[in-house]
Amino acid sequence: MDMETIPNLNILWASLIIEELIRNDIRDFFIAPGSRSAPLTIAVAQNKRANNYIHFDERGLGYFALGKISASKKPAVLISTSGTAVANFLPAIVETSKKKLPLIILTADRPPELLNTGAPQTIAQKGIFGKYVRWEFDMPTPNIDIKPEMVLTTINQAIFKAKNPEPGPVHINCAFREPLSPQKLAFDNKHYTESLNIWAVGNLPYTKYYAEKSISNFNESNKNDILNMLNNKSGIIVVGKLNTGEQRRSVKQIAEKLQWPIFADLTSGMRIGVRDAECKNIIHYFDKILGSGKFDDIKIDTILHLGGRMTSKNYYEYIKRIKPINYITVLNHYLRNDPLHCVSHRIKSDVFDFISLLLPNIQAGRDEFLKMLKIASDKIDILLSKRLQEENKINEVSVARIVSSNNIKNGGLFLSNSMPIRDMDFYADAKGSKSIIGSNRGASGIDGIIASSCGFSEGIDNTVTTIIGDLAFLHDMNSLSLLGTIKNKLIIIIINNGGGGIFSFLPINNYPEVFEKYFGTPHGFSFDSIAKMFNLDYFSPTTNTAFRETYKQALNSKNSAIIEVKTNREENLKLHKTIDIDIKKVLGD
Repeated sequence: MDMETIPNLNILWASLIIEELIRNDIRDFFIAPGSRSAPLTIAVAQNKRANNYIHFDERGLGYFALGKISASKKPAVLISTSGTAVANFLPAIVETSKKKLPLIILTADRPPELLNTGAPQTIAQKGIFGKYVRWEFDMPTPNIDIKPEMVLTTINQAIFKAKNPEPGPVHINCAFREPLSPQKLAFDNKHYTESLNIWAVGNLPYTKYYAEKSISNFNESNKNDILNMLNNKSGIIVVGKLNTGEQRRSVKQIAEKLQWPIFADLTSGMRIGVRDAECKNIIHYFDKILGSGKFDDIKIDTILHLGGRMTSKNYYEYIKRIKPINYITVLNHYLRNDPLHCVSHRIKSDVFDFISLLLPNIQAGRDEFLKMLKIASDKIDILLSKRLQEENKINEVSVARIVSSNNIKNGGLFLSNSMPIRDMDFYADAKGSKSIIGSNRGASGIDGIIASSCGFSEGIDNTVTTIIGDLAFLHDMNSLSLLGTIKNKLIIIIINNGGGGIFSFLPINNYPEVFEKYFGTPHGFSFDSIAKMFNLDYFSPTTNTAFRETYKQALNSKNSAIIEVKTNREENLKLHKTIDIDIKKVLGD
């Protein structure tokens, strides 16, 4: 890094910040245009190793970064100017914090003499993100009386805090005085930076952090306690979100050895496209099986819950009913993740490390429950496939079946909250194409889904299909502008049921005097004009046959597309109820 040619102290400090981030293998910078943040933006623009993404909407930009981190598993950087621009990051930061993703937020600020003076675009930025950041620091206004090493060590501390002990966002608030442009200002650059000469000619971070994540302190007594709850017992392996193929393979190994069924959440990566030949223990339609209540009388000794929370409400209702003796949770962070307050043993560990420690001493359990569940799951699969063949009118269930069956291999599938992720969790075709699943299930909001999908596409470097409700789409239409900037196309399937479909499934639906206006919130919009405005292909199929062909056409096209599926909320509610009744009948045979 050639520091002697840098024109002023603002640009120098900003360049040190960006360079040190890059030396820590953080290359993705998400930038919202602004004046006060100009030194940081210039430093990114002039560093050839930086990947930069630009978006005019800070709210969407935050979700764009979130999507990229969730797919790439690498930290990224958000940059904004001062004022309400900073506040617009909050929704995405909440989700990032809940998902435990490493994000570095660099916000520009006015210098101290302009705070609390009525100066424009000035708000109280210190502490603005509250408990949703792991660490925060007020970077002082650049000053030659402050050693430049302070800038570097601050960045290294921020990166460590973003990753350890529990990954999440960190916030550095950077105050700058004018000039904010790369205007040449005389200062003794050579003397000021000479203490960094060795660092400047290298490519390593100024400070190297080491963090241990091993479960090596899990003593023999603790290990034997856990083995006694697993060996020769009846149990279920419950799998929430997992991050690596290594973790998924280890889950399969312990399940096959124990002969226990696997209830895998859609976000685990162990559902769509996983054939019986790969793992016979996965019960694809466990939610519908548990909702039937058919197996409540079977005694379960132990639940082994690996990874994050479950989408399935029926699963948690089932646990309430059966009250297992032991409930073991394994997570790589310290948060409770115990909504039912039933966890008996909480282990902080990487899932792969935990299973590797136990696997040599695992003994086979009883497989009768597994066999019964497999038969039940196969019956449900036949029932759902038959319905799709017999009924050609498009509906929300058939969208989930068709998309899961026809997505390109290793293509992305980003699922909005409320009904899209639930429909896919309930009804996805297990025999479909193996997909990389993304969702914002940290705080489970419906905002920022389009921007998150764009970031997710960048992270997996492949086409992403996004299934989104009409209200969630309206929340984030600004982010359609990102489709012209990402490398791969996005196929956005809008389930337009004229409002908030999930509320039809809740008790409030029984109160028609308030339901439609205040909860159903009908809007009356269709989205063909929006597609035209953003130069997107547009389709509106009305049958399953047409939807299947349209979806295949969109996958094969070079352009991003909107596929609008118009449905009816009441008909969808009736369909779900009918399927549940049919499932109970088929399981009662």
